[in-house]
Amino acid sequence: MRMMTSMALVLALAATSQASPSLARDAVSSSNQASEHVRTRMALADGWQFNLVGQAGPAAHDPKSENWKPVSVPHSWNRVGYYLSDPKTHVNSAETVNKTQGVGWYQLTFTPAAANAGKRAFLEFDAASRTAEVWLNGVRLGEHRNPFGRFRLDASSVIRFGEPNSLYVKVDNTQPRLGNSTEDVLPMTGDFFVRGGLYRPVSLVMTNPVHIDMLDHGGPGIYAATRSVESGRATIDLLARLRNDSASAQPVTIDAQLLDHRGKAVATWRETAQLAAGAVREMRGALVVANPHLWNGTADPYLHTLRFEMRSATGELLDALDQPFGIRTLRLDPKEGFFLNGKRMPLVGVGLHQDNEAADWAMTPKDVAETVDIMRDMGANSLRLAHYQHGQPIHDLADRYGLILWDEIALVTAWTNARDQTEAPAGIRENARMQLQDLIKQNYNHASVAVWGIANEVDFGPGRPDFLGRPPEVLANPRPLLDELNALAKSVDPLRPVVLAQCCEGRGMPDVPPVAESVDAVGANRYYGWYYGEPDQLGAHLDELRAKRPDQPISISEIGAGGAANMASDNPLGGPIESAGRTQPEAFFSWYHEQSWKVLKDRRDLWGIWLWNGFDFGSTVRREGDAQDINTKGIVTYDRKIRKDIFYFYRANWSDKPTVHINGRRYVDRAYPVTDIRVYSNAPETLLTVNGRTLGGLKDCPDSVCVWPAVRLKQGGNVIEARGVFPSGPVMDRIDWTVAPAQARSFRIDSGALVAARADVKFGSDEFFVGGTAGTTDQPGGRGRQAVLAEISGTDRRDVVASFRQGKAFQYRIPAADGRYRVTLSFVEPDKGVGERRFSVTANGRPVLQAYDIRARAGAVRAAVRETFDVDVTGQMLTLQFKASVGEAVVSAIEVEPVGN
Repeated sequence: MRMMTSMALVLALAATSQASPSLARDAVSSSNQASEHVRTRMALADGWQFNLVGQAGPAAHDPKSENWKPVSVPHSWNRVGYYLSDPKTHVNSAETVNKTQGVGWYQLTFTPAAANAGKRAFLEFDAASRTAEVWLNGVRLGEHRNPFGRFRLDASSVIRFGEPNSLYVKVDNTQPRLGNSTEDVLPMTGDFFVRGGLYRPVSLVMTNPVHIDMLDHGGPGIYAATRSVESGRATIDLLARLRNDSASAQPVTIDAQLLDHRGKAVATWRETAQLAAGAVREMRGALVVANPHLWNGTADPYLHTLRFEMRSATGELLDALDQPFGIRTLRLDPKEGFFLNGKRMPLVGVGLHQDNEAADWAMTPKDVAETVDIMRDMGANSLRLAHYQHGQPIHDLADRYGLILWDEIALVTAWTNARDQTEAPAGIRENARMQLQDLIKQNYNHASVAVWGIANEVDFGPGRPDFLGRPPEVLANPRPLLDELNALAKSVDPLRPVVLAQCCEGRGMPDVPPVAESVDAVGANRYYGWYYGEPDQLGAHLDELRAKRPDQPISISEIGAGGAANMASDNPLGGPIESAGRTQPEAFFSWYHEQSWKVLKDRRDLWGIWLWNGFDFGSTVRREGDAQDINTKGIVTYDRKIRKDIFYFYRANWSDKPTVHINGRRYVDRAYPVTDIRVYSNAPETLLTVNGRTLGGLKDCPDSVCVWPAVRLKQGGNVIEARGVFPSGPVMDRIDWTVAPAQARSFRIDSGALVAARADVKFGSDEFFVGGTAGTTDQPGGRGRQAVLAEISGTDRRDVVASFRQGKAFQYRIPAADGRYRVTLSFVEPDKGVGERRFSVTANGRPVLQAYDIRARAGAVRAAVRETFDVDVTGQMLTLQFKASVGEAVVSAIEVEPVGN
């Protein structure tokens, strides 16, 4: 893209500023200017003006004057994703979302105090997406091409202390494509949306001319790592980068102290050095701590303070920096998993994205704290910060709370940007290297960070899903890039393991590139029971991966399913889910996680298990469940308001907190008067009452899942209460369900449907069946494809009869109260290619249909026909038996309604 000269750009923007008087608003200096610290930090949060241009290219340098609007930073212009259900309770809607990708301009006028004259001045951006170019007082200071890392620019030569300064920042989140402005900025693609803006804080930092290096990949300039803890002594390696921006050589002394929580030094180190003018010097040393108090995860996240001070030959304090520091060792074992300080520690947690509904990527520290607190309440002791570098607040909280972190860069799925490239272009390779160095340098001192992730799912091969973009025509090999990044990570941090998450090894997909051997340990992103297979197949698959590389640690880096919090099902196995579509009820979501946990809970060889995802998150490739542009795999909703039922399953299994939770609280208007009641409880005994009637207690429920089967509800309101009996006292949960008069003694079953279709009367989803399989006459949609609905004649309940249950022999055991009922069965011959079909139906052993031929009875394929008969029920059970003599039996809907009263 052709760039205007700096002077031309400034003149153009100055004209814009004159046209918009509010641009002249000064930023208010932070209170740090009055602090006694040797550094001064001025927060640049308020007084910004923003202008969204949108398209990249030459026109992006001429923002329209009338489009400038006041904003505060952090800020993103994007708002992505909204829920279709209950829209009035949500922030986002179809009218308020903004998925614009392109250029946005920020302008700020600020006045640093005159007392700072003679200081070095650095503009610090905690992140700008995707790229940023910065001008101060008409001079282009530089650019940054990492959407996720902190960067600093030296503004010392152009800043005006005691006077107004004009700052312009151009950010660009254009989708990378060959030849455009962001063609080499990772990620190339992914199941998430890359927002634009100054979405993390911006500051002006002022130091003395001789200082701890401010320009080392946005890092602190001082680095510490626990080399060993043995024989009652901890050895901590130190590295300090010192910069002399003055015009003459400077002799300096640097002191390092490790302070305990009382401020007492438990170890010290001192060194002197001569710093040449304009030079950077690295100094290495070590601290030895006797009888160290270790940072021991959630059990005892003890933090020391690591203090560095640099003084001149006369003792003047030139620079100082404090860093929280935890003494700890860790290792990954291929047979026994994760070890912290020599003790095995099973890691359980979630993957996270950095968005929520209200703030999107511009999350405040309070937003981040809420995110972390919710996951801690669930019992998570680890977080995978996917699929890019996350900000400092979550790292600081992880240190404070003892959470173990997996950090990673934005090398996701694709590492080329043209369909005929056979290797990563130089620009992408360099961008990956920069992102990795930014990640490691900025987070090196965090005790919580356990591993550096260098890639996610780069092993799709030709099987890459279409919604992530068409795969290349020539399959590139990711190994050279991965090997390069592994070596780079080791050179910067030789102590932490290097890992990646892979998707596809051992799944029978063609031309899957082997990537696991590029790293120390791997994570497996696996979705058995959701995108493919069944949950119980996961164990055997992991055994196969273990057998291939018995000496390499392996983890589950992603496992999950879609779950719409406001979508109900009466039976999670009643019909097919739509992994790419709308049918994603919460009951299936819960069943999936319960079954998957059975496979994983006792595996000692996994060094971690991370659910995907902690929260629903914005992704413009998704149109699923009850949401638009939202991935619904979150344990908690995008707005943090609904903890889905499965949250409490994990809380009961991962946490010692007394937990009692009745499932199905959002399914208030019940379709059936009889239902199983499921309670997640880790109580030694759990008691259930329904409408004041005690149904007894269950002790030590397997996997904390307590089930009371076939509970009868009354017409009208029903109060369900569960009481967990804990040594510390009782814990209660209560929900309210309603059974309408039309449902109180009736059973209307939408056969083959996981979620009941809407009709003139209320149907429930497929339930009470034994055997058979679910099917549909429709072709499901998903990933932007519209569903193809079959035309069915002879009915005004097309959606109900479009699904069906079929099989050689199956039955329905319907728990109807004693009495006389009228039964109506609806049938549709779904496909003319099926061939002959004849079957019989019996009701409580009495034949009601024999040698039944739907096509002959209806007169056509996909024409609905109904058959009605009366039956007497005794023993509170109606059994309908379907048995085929030719082909398979099939039924589309069942209605059981009382006769007379």
